[in-house]
Amino acid sequence: MAYNRKNLLLKILEVQAIALEHQAEGMYQTEIFKKYIQPRFNISNATYYNYLATNARKELKELEAKHKAAKLQQSATAQNSPAPE
Repeated sequence: MAYNRKNLLLKILEVQAIALEHQAEGMYQTEIFKKYIQPRFNISNATYYNYLATNARKELKELEAKHKAAKLQQSATAQNSPAPE
């Protein structure tokens, strides 16, 4: 289980990179899962296929943009608030 969404997306990207690397070598998805993914990440086959279907790079980019916008808004409200007397 991931601590937060960002860490989960980073984990998904890592799984996808491993899968792409070994898929280029001609290995089947089931073989990749059994030899590389399951021992390292301890996830189920269904979770593995869900990870492969996730557009993690796009979601991570959106999450970072959202986080950056929230920080900018927070700093703007802090600057606009009146100073305590």
